[in-house]
Amino acid sequence: MKMFLRKLFIFTFLLLFITVGCVPERVPESPLPKPVITLDNPSLTYTSKVGKSITITPTYQYAEGATFKWEMEGKVLSTSASLTFNSAVAGDYYVTLTVTNRSGSTSIEIKITVAEKLVPYIYMESLPGGYNLLKDEEFEFAPIVENEQGCSYIWSVDGAQAATTKNFKYKPATIGKHTVTLKVTNEDGAAQLSLSVNVYQAADIPFSWSFERDVYNYSTGRSIRIPIREIKNGFDAEYIWILDGVEVQRGAQTYYICSETTEGAHTLVVKMQNSYRTATKKITINVCPKEGSYIRSGGTALWNKVYEYLPAPGQFINEGYTATTMEQACAYAQKRLEEKGYLSLGGWGGYIVVGFDHSILNDGGYNLAITGNAFKNSSEPGIVWVMQDENGNGLPDDTWYELKGSDYEAETKDFHIRYTKPKGAGKAVVWSASDGTTGTIDYLGAYHKQDYYYPAWVSTTTYTLYGPLLKSKTSELAPNSYINGDFGWGYADNFSLIDRLSDDSNSNAGAADNHFKLSDAVTWDGKPANLKYIDFVKVQTAVNSKAGWIGELSTEVLGFKDYNMLK
Repeated sequence: MKMFLRKLFIFTFLLLFITVGCVPERVPESPLPKPVITLDNPSLTYTSKVGKSITITPTYQYAEGATFKWEMEGKVLSTSASLTFNSAVAGDYYVTLTVTNRSGSTSIEIKITVAEKLVPYIYMESLPGGYNLLKDEEFEFAPIVENEQGCSYIWSVDGAQAATTKNFKYKPATIGKHTVTLKVTNEDGAAQLSLSVNVYQAADIPFSWSFERDVYNYSTGRSIRIPIREIKNGFDAEYIWILDGVEVQRGAQTYYICSETTEGAHTLVVKMQNSYRTATKKITINVCPKEGSYIRSGGTALWNKVYEYLPAPGQFINEGYTATTMEQACAYAQKRLEEKGYLSLGGWGGYIVVGFDHSILNDGGYNLAITGNAFKNSSEPGIVWVMQDENGNGLPDDTWYELKGSDYEAETKDFHIRYTKPKGAGKAVVWSASDGTTGTIDYLGAYHKQDYYYPAWVSTTTYTLYGPLLKSKTSELAPNSYINGDFGWGYADNFSLIDRLSDDSNSNAGAADNHFKLSDAVTWDGKPANLKYIDFVKVQTAVNSKAGWIGELSTEVLGFKDYNMLK
């Protein structure tokens, strides 16, 4: 299935909903939309067992007098409104349903997986090194279970049964290393998952933190924000910030604003001190020459290089290409964009970084164009970041500035999601977010059949993406009919009435530009950055949402342009 079809499906549903109006009486051939097919399974994937029948009964709109045809490999299986399917052989079967009325036909493909047995499968985050829990502090394990109908659950701790509910509220009472096991059973078999759990007193539980980078670069006259990420077990921590041997900040604040003006390299030491331990982190801060020292001129209007391509998991990731390193992934992205193809950034947080062979100047108007494929009520917004080559080394390793969009004030700042690689092919990807929510990037095998939606060039079993989160505007108009609502302005792959600079509806989900002003760049505190030019651009998926069988919301990009050279 081509990438743009997902958006075309949405448009088809919307068109059918909005074209129903008042019809004059006694008009024999009144306008009639094409049929609408609604299935009870949003993923369009059904599961059955060898020798057992499954009946699929869609609901229909505008199907008065319509004909029905269910086909598989050119053979007609049924001409009824429903299909009863039975196979003695296990495997995946792809059935196309076509409904035809006097205005035309609507077709949809359905995947039926016939299995020897429908054994349960457990999705749950398995952390490297195990879960670190405090003694006597309650923690809830909340698994996601596939084929859960008719299942029973048994939780055990170190072999002793502890609960028979799907979720397990565990309050460890004994210090040490433990094994928590979940066994899920139905008539076809059982699945079992064991998790390593380390239980500590507060004085002994490991402390952890992370930082965005080890080296920061910024131009003299500016300031940067250096945050601490994912602090775990800090308790009553005090954070001490020492710049070039001088203490500059102390207290509970978990970030430091550096405004050093002396050009050159500086050493920042961050020290965490609590009642139990001390931890330190050393960071290098390079204060670069003032803005404009490395500005470049000339060049062509189009981007010229992909520097990073790290999507979140998604239905288009690993599809039709092989990449096992970041270098190979960037080469694929480069080729894809050069061919003007659709490049998916996957679910929330996935991103791409590109550069130009010259600096794009800020003239106060629109300076940058990013091509997506949004149309009305099919927007998958990507937040846009820009960077100057402040240290003059030709690499995007300096300071990112967010381009403020219409929903900037409503963003959740400093958000992150951790994605966990599935333990087997054809399985969903589990995620957990900084706000405590969890979920999955669903496996949509009816259309995207690659084994894994987790990027093959990510060598670790988990990875974390960071950035701002926009509130979802995804909604379900009717069963299996979804819209991804539009945002005002300032986002890639978004149907904006403002920055598209066009009144074209783009109903065929073709390539369409959003335009951006470099004057909308803001600093870490939301104030105008007043950038005179930029050299690099990053786009990342901004919404964490999914729409049934359409799958996860994922920003798609097709190209980047210096709009100054085109307007």
